[in-house]
Amino acid sequence: MKALSIVAAFLGGVTLGAAAGILFAPEKGADTRRKIAEVLRKKGIRLTRDEMDDLVDQIAAEVKDAE
Repeated sequence: MKALSIVAAFLGGVTLGAAAGILFAPEKGADTRRKIAEVLRKKGIRLTRDEMDDLVDQIAAEVKDAE
């Protein structure tokens, strides 16, 4: 069970790090949101524009709090 927790924490960290890298990359916000939406669609997750904006805001807040 402990190994599973470690793997889950690692994957969560990787996901958050990748999201932070995408969010803080020197691209336009619209391009970044489009890329995030494409990745989520490939995983079978569909979001409206408002839901996408909320998700981006949540990720940005998490990254800011982690600093």
